[in-house]
Order: sequence, then C-alpha cells, then structure tokens
Amino acid sequence: MATTDIVSDPFLRSVLDVSTHTREQCMRLLDLADANPTPADAETASTDVHLQLSQQQKVLYSHLAQLRGLNRNAILGVRQTKQATAEARQEIDKLHLQLQNLYYEQNHLRGEIHACESYDHKYRQLPLIPAEEFLQDHPEHANDDESALMIARINHEYAERQALEQARQALLKKKQGLIADNKKRKDNLANLDNDLEKFIDAAKPIQKTFEKEY
Repeated sequence: MATTDIVSDPFLRSVLDVSTHTREQCMRLLDLADANPTPADAETASTDVHLQLSQQQKVLYSHLAQLRGLNRNAILGVRQTKQATAEARQEIDKLHLQLQNLYYEQNHLRGEIHACESYDHKYRQLPLIPAEEFLQDHPEHANDDESALMIARINHEYAERQALEQARQALLKKKQGLIADNKKRKDNLANLDNDLEKFIDAAKPIQKTFEKEY
C-alpha cells in the first residue's frame, strides 16, 4: 500500500509531495554531477553543464524552501493544536467537575427526599376518620389529590377537636357551677342542722315543764 493511500490529510499529502519532488531533484542533481567532470577538471566543463547545474540547484533550493515553509507551518499548527487541546481539556475538566458536583448534589437531594418520605410524621399518628367516611361527609374534596385531602382531613380533625374542647370547657364550667351549688346547699343544710339542734336545746326546758305538769 502506497503512503499516499494511507495519508489522507491534505496538508500532509502536500508535504509528502514536496518531499518526493525534493528527493527526486536531489537524485537528478547527483546524477548530473556524476555525469560531468570532477571539480579538478571543472575548468574544462562546458558552459551548458554549469548552467544545468545552476538551474537544478535553483529548483532544489525552491523545493527546500517549500519544505522549510511547510515545516514552519507544521510547527505553528502543532503549537496551535496543543493550545487548542489544552483549552479544550481545561473546558472538559471544568465541565467534568461541574458534572461531579451535580452528581453529588443529586445524591444529596435523593437522600433528603428519601429521608422526608420515610420520616414518621406526627400527622400519620393522628386518629383521623377514614378517608372514605370523610369524603361521604365532605364530597367537595372528592377530586383533591392525596396531599390536599390529607390537609382537609387534618383541618376537619382540628375543627372537631376545637368543638369538643369548647364543649368540654362548657361542661367543666357547668360542673364547677354544680359543685358550687352543691356546696352552698350542703352549707345551708349544715346551718339548718345547727339551728335545729339549737332549737331542740332551747325547747328542752319547756319539754321538761310539760312533763312535770302531765
């Protein structure tokens, strides 16, 4: 498989093409130098040979200049790629850190939600009437969701307990009034007993008198 079949990047293909032309030009220049007199006999060489050598050298220098330019561009491209890669890596690291923070926050929130759902709320221990019985008495809550229905049942229980507390306070007040009345009557009876005893004591001399007469 040829190198050109492996390399698909346009820039690298151009580098390979210039390298190939430069190598071919070097070989062409070497072949031309080998086919002409040595430097010791250079004075006898024809003007045409010198002209050919000069032209071939110029072509070689042109190819080398292209290679230097491509090499410089490649170095700049590598630097830019490294910089872009470093910036992209920093951005990825930043996003990864944010993702980790979101993951930890998600786990924390899930734990809080689980704790709230499993918490033994006091309202669950309230002796509420069954939901079916509550809905029979309050059909206006038939379409409420679970949360709204629970709030309505708790409010109903609160109102019922307030009414019962008011009734208890009224009965307690009435009881206290009855206790006070009973105490007053008891005191009156005690006073009446004392008066009767005094009356009996006062009547004893009269009774003795009657006993003597009769």
